[in-house]
Amino acid sequence: MSLFQKKDIRALIASQSNSGLKRDLGAWDLTLLGVGAVVGTGIFVLSGTGAIMAGPGVIISFIIAGLACLFAALTYAEFASTVPVSGSAYTYAYATLGEFFAFLIGWDLISEYLLAVSAVAAGWSGYAQAFLESVGVHIPTALTGAPGAVDGVNTFFNLPAFFIVMVITLLLSLGVKESKRLNNVMVVIKVLVIALIIGVGVFYMEPANWKPFIPHGWGNVFSAAALVFFAFLGFDAVSTAAEETKNPAKDLPRGIIYSLLICTVLYILITLVITGLVPSESFIGHEDRPVAFALEAINLNWLIILVTIGTVLGMMTVILVMLYGLTRVILSISRDGLFPRSLAKMNEKRQVPTRVTWVCGIVAGLIGGLVPLTKIATLVNMGTLAAFVTVAIAVLVLRKTEPDLPRKFKTPFVPLVPILAVVSCGYLMLLLGGTTWIFFGIWILLGVIVYFAYGRKHSLLYKKQ
Repeated sequence: MSLFQKKDIRALIASQSNSGLKRDLGAWDLTLLGVGAVVGTGIFVLSGTGAIMAGPGVIISFIIAGLACLFAALTYAEFASTVPVSGSAYTYAYATLGEFFAFLIGWDLISEYLLAVSAVAAGWSGYAQAFLESVGVHIPTALTGAPGAVDGVNTFFNLPAFFIVMVITLLLSLGVKESKRLNNVMVVIKVLVIALIIGVGVFYMEPANWKPFIPHGWGNVFSAAALVFFAFLGFDAVSTAAEETKNPAKDLPRGIIYSLLICTVLYILITLVITGLVPSESFIGHEDRPVAFALEAINLNWLIILVTIGTVLGMMTVILVMLYGLTRVILSISRDGLFPRSLAKMNEKRQVPTRVTWVCGIVAGLIGGLVPLTKIATLVNMGTLAAFVTVAIAVLVLRKTEPDLPRKFKTPFVPLVPILAVVSCGYLMLLLGGTTWIFFGIWILLGVIVYFAYGRKHSLLYKKQ
């Protein structure tokens, strides 16, 4: 039964005041943190791939994915306000489902954040290389991609991908105040760019391009929803900032919900615009740059440079927030003894976990530089959905076991909303395909081995028994 030992939730809440992290984030910062994590390559890439699958009905696909996230966000908001401690779903599971499940969901979050950082860094590399070539700077071919990333080209290491992760790691190691300032500026710029594209594009839309609205059937609409779900990844990273938030009980729920609503509206509007500019089937062959392609098709070439700026800034903020979330999850696991406690060492001057920040940054940078992630990118989706399901179940458990616990924010319509979160996220998981499930199973099995080989015997909670 020691596998399912739980943390005392009231002691856990009391401990967050002595975390050693600097409280410097407000509701506005958290909202921009969430938007920074969510609005990245998805809005400029997956909209086209989804349109090919579902036609103009991809707008409904984004709404479906957004609703699944909203159900999950409402459960996250309750936990974030009730248990304002770093670690996100890992911490929530530790207090409700027990240590073993908590470790596995923490292990799951590590794959989500780590692969997201590495994959987005590789995408950023492509844009960086294109810019450098435009000004006459050429990186040696061997350093432009991971081994085997491009057929017929001998590449050994993606240097730009590694470089951008190192830059973001350095920034995070300087402190949360410095990180939030840069993130806030970049997020505001990219949202203004997206708003401009929508505002200009709306005057060039042709309603005929939306007919038929669902040309390939509802099955493809739901399959596209599972795909575009990737575009919503990251809002849960807001909850990892619990111990660095000035007023976590109020500001965390606001940051989570506001950021998700802003991103959903932006996604729906830009998808509405680009499918109105050109027929959906015309995106075939242009899946990697659908927004730019749609603007070129109607001769709005002057907006293309803004698309590039928005994409580059979007990728950088995603790397920043996902790497931030990764470090806080590992920090929480290490403080509990399930990972080496040396990783939890704090820089007293800057009040940040410098050691774990650099370890995570170097590992993520090396993966981005050495591993082509195209075939396992959907593992990020699987990890996120599994975390959402866990948190929804944990809310139901906590309502039963701790009905009198003070809650600044309550998930509405319990048990309906948590059940809808489990059903909708679970259904999207089923649509991800057999290969993704195999990769996910291998990763979880590896986590089980790590737990029994190291985590269980070093667990602080286990030692107290």
